[in-house]
Amino acid sequence: MRSTTLVRGVLFGALAGAAWGLVFLAPELTREFSPWQLSAGRYLAYGVFAAVLVAPRLGTLVRQLRWPEWRALVWLSLLGNVVYYVFLASAVQLGGMAMTSLVIGFLPVAVTIIGSRGSGAVRLSTLLPSLLLGLGGIGCVAWQSLSGAHAGGSHQLTGFACALGALVSWTTYAVGNSRWLARLHAISAHDWSLLTGLVTGLLSLFIAVPAFTILLQPHDGGQWTRFIAVSAGVALIASLFGNACWNNASRLLPLTMIGQMILFETLFALLYGFLWEQRLPTWLETIAMVLVTASVLLCVSAHRVVDEGGGH
Repeated sequence: MRSTTLVRGVLFGALAGAAWGLVFLAPELTREFSPWQLSAGRYLAYGVFAAVLVAPRLGTLVRQLRWPEWRALVWLSLLGNVVYYVFLASAVQLGGMAMTSLVIGFLPVAVTIIGSRGSGAVRLSTLLPSLLLGLGGIGCVAWQSLSGAHAGGSHQLTGFACALGALVSWTTYAVGNSRWLARLHAISAHDWSLLTGLVTGLLSLFIAVPAFTILLQPHDGGQWTRFIAVSAGVALIASLFGNACWNNASRLLPLTMIGQMILFETLFALLYGFLWEQRLPTWLETIAMVLVTASVLLCVSAHRVVDEGGGH
């Protein structure tokens, strides 16, 4: 891998993480609304913005895509957007931003384990030290969640379970999306992101109807204004901009390294969370951040050693 490609890939990964970190703050800003309403609002806006941007090229793109590609767009949109964000918003509202962002910080380990099984990938044994550090980080978060259950009741445990659900759904998306981007040479990473947004917007209609009818509670004008502003802002910054940066990073970096770029989302989410809650991290959160950071640094180091050695 050329150094310029590596730098560009890491830069796109960092920009995606900075944008995605904001999605952890959105549920705190709109606590009057349920996770289903937050997900529906964000992805309806994402779908509208994506449709406007992709409209001039939609006819050409439709002719280039076959049924397997459309089927992939549906399940990638479902797992990586709708299902993931319902889990994430629930985790934030029940367990807090710090706990949720640290659990999601385990994504690099999960994606790396899967990526190491690919042809020509760095051996899993080489990545074992970084994986063990990542497991230690998630263990610290789990311990704090379990100990916090005494103060927060079952909400803390439920929030931790939702965070794990978000972890599983987005890991599946990250691996599948990276592999599809490697196959699609005629479609740009940006257009694939816009098509994902278009499909996500259509899928969100299925949850928008019950979310804004049966599950809807009375809200005043100010709450609705804030909800619409947050939904549109997250759709533009996190979904459109963040997803486009992530797709570019996914094409530039191998799967065993692209997983490590999710660390930026964790670090930015923690920064936003501590600023929002106006507090310093607990000692367990500090240890978890150190372990996760060390895990990623060891993983990047392992890739550099392999690259400099000229093979696997």
